[in-house]
Amino acid sequence: MTSSLTVGYIGLGLMGKSIARNIHKAGFPLVVHNRSRGQWMSLSAKEQRRLFSPAEVAAQVDVVFTNLPDSPDVEMVTLGTHGIIEAPIPG
Repeated sequence: MTSSLTVGYIGLGLMGKSIARNIHKAGFPLVVHNRSRGQWMSLSAKEQRRLFSPAEVAAQVDVVFTNLPDSPDVEMVTLGTHGIIEAPIPG
């Protein structure tokens, strides 16, 4: 099954990487971002399209999931510079 709904996933740590992989296996196109680039290497290129900021992810997907360790990280990813809130989303 392939879905037309594109999923963004931010936070590819211990739990996030497995969840992102399962989202892809379920047939959803996947766009990812992680603070440390090394975590991307564990996902194959066919599993994901990686971008360099949360705003870039949000601008290209229908829904964004995050898997982050604590409140300051959530605030930075959502409201910080190049955060989700800065995505140029129509409407």
